[in-house]
Amino acid sequence: MQTIQRRVVPMLSALALVGLAACGDTIPEQALLGGGAGAITGAAVGGSVITGAAVGAAGNVVYCQAYPSRCN
Repeated sequence: MQTIQRRVVPMLSALALVGLAACGDTIPEQALLGGGAGAITGAAVGGSVITGAAVGAAGNVVYCQAYPSRCN
């Protein structure tokens, strides 16, 4: 059961992250939503919540700035 959980939880977290990514009309909104998704993912997989938030915020802002048409 532990093996299944170790595989399923990260996959579900990644899906949640993708679902929340590409949201936000302004840079602060993009950072906040990406940071929230990253923090949740970090907590779900047993990693650092702070690191997850930082990576999620940066990743969402970079993505939305690079591909604004996909970000709405």
